[in-house]
Amino acid sequence: MLTIIPTPIGNLADISERVKTTLQSVDALLVEDTRVTGKLLNHFGITKKRIAFHSHNEHQKLEQVIAELKSGKHYGLASDAGPPAISDPGFLIVRACIENEIKVECLPGPTAFVPALAVSGLPTDNFYFEGFLPRKKGRKTKFEFLATLPTTIILYESPYRVVKTLNDIETYMGNRQVSVSREISKKFEETVRGSASEVAQHFETGTVKGEFVICIAKSETLSS
Repeated sequence: MLTIIPTPIGNLADISERVKTTLQSVDALLVEDTRVTGKLLNHFGITKKRIAFHSHNEHQKLEQVIAELKSGKHYGLASDAGPPAISDPGFLIVRACIENEIKVECLPGPTAFVPALAVSGLPTDNFYFEGFLPRKKGRKTKFEFLATLPTTIILYESPYRVVKTLNDIETYMGNRQVSVSREISKKFEETVRGSASEVAQHFETGTVKGEFVICIAKSETLSS
């Protein structure tokens, strides 16, 4: 069996008892970064074999992992923060497990875009989750597509590109209202709301750290 294990996105107190029990009970953990997961395990006094399984090696390791699961092993799949397979590795192994009739379960747990959307003040009844945008090729086309959607749009972004992305929102989608959250569940959690240009200016002059969630309002011209 493969168990998908969401890990805390910041505050370690967000971990559930079920997640801790599962971390202790699996035969081994497939992890994005063995050092990051090691710190989490050490914090809770858990000793467990960790196998690096990330976007750079998942194709090479997939066959071996599937063989071990078919032999009766119970593996956990964990990313550095939040649920695997959501803007993180995981899709390939889940699909392979399904094809090989290996049971897959996913534990509920922390994810960044839900609290960011909840505090955005933007409509939550219907939204489109895009995740990370292309850095270069296809970026303009992606923005032009997003501009046509009559719903709240959610992006993930790194601190190194958040200002560029906010400027691109203004360029390709108009100066829409946005809500930008960073450091969710951590000591310096922050949410900034305003037009794309206003929020870009805030982060041009302020501290740009942490992972970002950008919620974008639909265009007023798409409201009817």
